[in-house]
Amino acid sequence: MTVIVLTNCPAGLRGFLTRWLLEISPGVFVGAPTARVRDLLWDEVRTYVGQGRALLAHQADNEQGYTFRTHDHGWHPLDHEGLTLIHRPTRRDRPLTGNEPPTSGWSKAAKRRRFGGK
Repeated sequence: MTVIVLTNCPAGLRGFLTRWLLEISPGVFVGAPTARVRDLLWDEVRTYVGQGRALLAHQADNEQGYTFRTHDHGWHPLDHEGLTLIHRPTRRDRPLTGNEPPTSGWSKAAKRRRFGGK
């Protein structure tokens, strides 16, 4: 089983993928191509994705039974003791301590609740 997810990609790329895979939702393609065809499709996706993002998930011979690849995606796969996990970066590089000033977009009630004061 192979799943390719495209975000903000050209319509021509989506049409190209429908030759080998079934588009079950806008930008989500599933199918069972051979490993060779899957790798060729992924190369084409990476070439023609433009400003968009792409994610490929397919079955593999490992503990999880699958693996995935990303292209221009904010989330990146990480190997953690033999398991592949997704690292989703945050806007802040350090953990919150509770003493940071509130960011824009907080309501006055939320600021009072979180940081105290009047």
